[in-house]
Amino acid sequence: MKAKIIYTLIFSLSLNLLSCKPAEKEKPKKEPLSIEKKIEEAQQKEKEGALLQARKLYKEVFSQLTQPSLIEEVRRKIESLNIKILFSKIIDEDSFLYEVEPGDTLGKIAKKFGTTVELLKKANNLSSDIIRAGEELKVTKAKFSIVVDKSQNRLFLKKGNGIFKTYIVSTGENNSTPTGTFKIVTKLKNPVWFRRDIGAVVPPDSPENVLGSRWLGLSVKGYGIHGTNKPDKLGEQNTQGCIRMSNKDVKELFSIVPRGTEVTIVD
Repeated sequence: MKAKIIYTLIFSLSLNLLSCKPAEKEKPKKEPLSIEKKIEEAQQKEKEGALLQARKLYKEVFSQLTQPSLIEEVRRKIESLNIKILFSKIIDEDSFLYEVEPGDTLGKIAKKFGTTVELLKKANNLSSDIIRAGEELKVTKAKFSIVVDKSQNRLFLKKGNGIFKTYIVSTGENNSTPTGTFKIVTKLKNPVWFRRDIGAVVPPDSPENVLGSRWLGLSVKGYGIHGTNKPDKLGEQNTQGCIRMSNKDVKELFSIVPRGTEVTIVD
């Protein structure tokens, strides 16, 4: 009887120890094979130069993804393809072929269709402004807008209601970047920086010029989107109120958005 009691106690203790055993860590969930295969197919299409098909496949799987790292990777892929297609001769749902008429110039065509000369040149691989009657040009009809999120230090280039490209930016320290909805009213290449604090003019090629390679002036006086001479400081709230981008990114944005583009800045 005594042996039976001891055995029962040992058995109960073993059960308790088993129940106290730390739970095994859950392994990260893998995406379903169908999604993995579609991503592989998209990657292959991109390698082959079938950019429209690759983008379509990435978009199909994007809403089904669960892994944050993969969501970010696919988002970047889609946005990269957006730019590649925009800057190529590929015709998609946001573009069409326009036949150049006598008297046309790139400036006239850009104004007529609400785009930029830079984008017309990039999309049609033009090295000069010379065009000829009868020539066909790819023209983008998409309407772009910009949203700047100060809390994230991100600039979102939007096409309609969707995000077309995301950029890392710097915004104003001490909440000095104004919020609201504005318009791009001026566009300058290699801008001169007028330092009102010391009454100096800083030329475009000076390493002291904080404006970088491009300036997109907003309808709120004194503020704009521009490049930088300190790319390592992007992603922080450290400007005097303007929105800073890398010189590469601001050149890209400059070529896409025309004067009159809406810019919304939010906290």
